[in-house]
Amino acid sequence: MKLSWLSAALLGAATTHAVDTVTAVGNKFFTSKGVQFFAKGIAYQLTEDDPLVDAEQCSRDAALMKTLGTNALRVYHVDPKADHDKCMSVFDNAGIYLMIDLDTFDTYILPNDPWWNQTQHDRYTEVMDTFIKYDNVLAFFVGNEIITMRNQSNVAPYIKAASRDMKTHRDRKGYRKVPVGYSAADIAELRPMLQDYLTCGGNSSENVDFFALNSYSWCDPSTYLTSGYDNLQKQAKDFPVPILFSETGCNVPGPRLFDDQEAIFGPEMIRDWSGSIIYEWIEEANHYGLISYGPPVAPTATGASVKGGFVRAGTPTPVLPDFDNLSKKWASITPTGVASSDYNPSHVSTRACPASTPSGWLVNGNVALPTLGETFKGTYTPIPSATGSGTTEPSPTSTKNPAPPNREIAGMSAGLVGVMLFFTFWL
Repeated sequence: MKLSWLSAALLGAATTHAVDTVTAVGNKFFTSKGVQFFAKGIAYQLTEDDPLVDAEQCSRDAALMKTLGTNALRVYHVDPKADHDKCMSVFDNAGIYLMIDLDTFDTYILPNDPWWNQTQHDRYTEVMDTFIKYDNVLAFFVGNEIITMRNQSNVAPYIKAASRDMKTHRDRKGYRKVPVGYSAADIAELRPMLQDYLTCGGNSSENVDFFALNSYSWCDPSTYLTSGYDNLQKQAKDFPVPILFSETGCNVPGPRLFDDQEAIFGPEMIRDWSGSIIYEWIEEANHYGLISYGPPVAPTATGASVKGGFVRAGTPTPVLPDFDNLSKKWASITPTGVASSDYNPSHVSTRACPASTPSGWLVNGNVALPTLGETFKGTYTPIPSATGSGTTEPSPTSTKNPAPPNREIAGMSAGLVGVMLFFTFWL
């Protein structure tokens, strides 16, 4: 297909860089020019395959994303052996950063029988080695919603071990310090403990560089208080690393008004939160899409760009009114933040490692992390924290959290489909 003049312009030269690199300092992201970075992002996964290999498709999508005000994408699955230069250049020239998940369909850290082995390690580092060269890589995730039930929190040290080893690989290679973090399901009984645990113990080489949350608790019409965002903010106040929403955008009852963006980028939360990723770009049966590539087709239909009853390539067309609602909302929000030269990270809190709780948090305080190749033996060895005894018990919050969307192809963690509805409750 012949590219339009706009698409061709967006492709640009592979050596042209439109964005500044971003790093984490304290609880904020800053560009290399010292400007605080806030994500106005979209979850981007057209099929289970790598979406960053088709330059023409990336060009079409980037052009429309730019009109929406997008500055970040989250991509759940990539092929480290593929050529990403053209797509990454397209998004770079559109001013769009990428947050990349390091795991693949066969290397997830499993919640009920956890292990962290050499195969997983090498596959994660393959992805990092492939994408580290791009200036518009914003961050890497070591996992997505690994913990989805109360009895799965014993896997948390394995998440932290993956963070430790990916940061070690990054630093030994002399790479740019792209932040390494984790994307959590919003489970009110465990969220405060998990986010504290992943940043506790006093050893920054083991802790995540940022924490992200997949939350669908704000369902328009709602408010900062009735959605439970006030509870999310209480737990995020002076958090030691950047925290952001890695998925948000409840579509019940619809249409989506995206009023939560005013709270996230507003005075209640702007001091502690670094933005949000809206779920999702492509329209599927779950009706979370901001665009479609054509009307639905029969579920049994086949074709190069057809899967699951939907066309997954072509010219993106806004899904209305959601697309326009988000465009207007983001256009009305221009967070400024603080310059890095004026920022003192000493105000952030050092979190104590949480004690085990009757409500389901199973890791008691700071523990020795699994070594590479170690499988879970049923218990962990306690170790002292560098910052003290480290055994406090955060209070579970009372956020009303509707079930996350059926992610269909994009972003689905192994084994999650059958448990999604478990979390539709009031605590």
